[in-house]
Amino acid sequence: MKTLFTRGVSFPLLALLPLASVSAEGFIDDSKLKLQLRNVYFNENFRDEHGLSTKSARTAKSERTEWAQGFLLDYQSGFTPGTIGFGVDALGLLGVKLDSGRGRSGTGLLPVHDDGRAADEFASLGMTAKAQLAKTTVKYGTLLPKTPVLIYNDARLLPQTYQGTQVSSVDIENLTLTGGYLDRFKLRDSTDSMPIVPDGYGGDKSGDFSYAGAEYKLGKNVRLSYFYGELENFYRQNFAGIQHDLPLGGGVLTSDLRYFNSVDTGSAYGGKIDNNMLSGQLSYAISGHTFGGGYQTLSGDAGLPFISGATVYSFSNAGIGKFVEEDEKTWMLNYGYNFAALGVPGLTFSTRYLSGNDGKSTTTVKEWERDAELAYIVQQGTFKGLGVRLRNYVYRSDYSRGRDSNRIYFTYDIALW
Repeated sequence: MKTLFTRGVSFPLLALLPLASVSAEGFIDDSKLKLQLRNVYFNENFRDEHGLSTKSARTAKSERTEWAQGFLLDYQSGFTPGTIGFGVDALGLLGVKLDSGRGRSGTGLLPVHDDGRAADEFASLGMTAKAQLAKTTVKYGTLLPKTPVLIYNDARLLPQTYQGTQVSSVDIENLTLTGGYLDRFKLRDSTDSMPIVPDGYGGDKSGDFSYAGAEYKLGKNVRLSYFYGELENFYRQNFAGIQHDLPLGGGVLTSDLRYFNSVDTGSAYGGKIDNNMLSGQLSYAISGHTFGGGYQTLSGDAGLPFISGATVYSFSNAGIGKFVEEDEKTWMLNYGYNFAALGVPGLTFSTRYLSGNDGKSTTTVKEWERDAELAYIVQQGTFKGLGVRLRNYVYRSDYSRGRDSNRIYFTYDIALW
């Protein structure tokens, strides 16, 4: 592995020159600085040897267990006064090993050296220049994109980050427009800035990722969205979604329908892609309870393509599996409870079950997963913002290794100003 400890400014210093010639009013007064502490324990035991050759099975790890402390320092300035306001954001990330081992590394919490041992610490600093005209904002530098065609991964110790430019606008009432162009990224357990590639790709090619889309609120109960994304010389992707809330019997019935169409583009370095994914979910919330069920189907050539390490905008993006293999059919059930209904705000419980069949990978795909989470966040007092999450995941498959995973997250958000 390359150097594990790097710091660098991720945009030209010239981008900040306009700040030197204008008043700091607004730039300072509207600024925010937040420190988030994350303490994560991750234990995962493998329960079978599916998907491994005999030789690999003899050398494969039987478990992955690590414990680490993360620090996220997030600074966001306001904007300088004037027709065009300027500002700057900074994101400092530090991860520190508390417990690991050569035979237990690879959880995604910490970088792993070539000898199989986890790094003692890793850190990076990301900077972002920004400008605002009316309600349109342009950012250049370190970004955390969150769109249906690309969502940064923040499910471990530190978040995955991207490098590039993003424009967002809310100038038109009820309409949010977003567009961007990205050329580098860092995985959640690395400080190495890497070219962008799709998940599962093992070649030496890469491409820049561009995206654009719109989200529109139609009245109080309907939300429409459309996004386009393209990874140069790999794939292009269209997404359309609709969400609807219906007051019903003292509760709210929410329907959520999502459609992806993905095809290869340019040199098609990742192979032929001609995939459609349609998924829908119904959920009913009443008196603290939320009941849900959904179904997802993929058809065509290849599975759903997405950026390496990223989160997939799908109901099936579970704790371990993603359920997006070629031709896979998945049904889902979920339940959640908010204990605020019983006078305990901040305490929540959720569980879900997914079963996927008929997919194609190295063999016919059949997989299932059961997830459960109990979480509590202190709502007031000295320790307001202190939270704990207990997560348990059970995954079984006939084409990859089964896993039992237990994860504990302690988080504490501190607003420094």
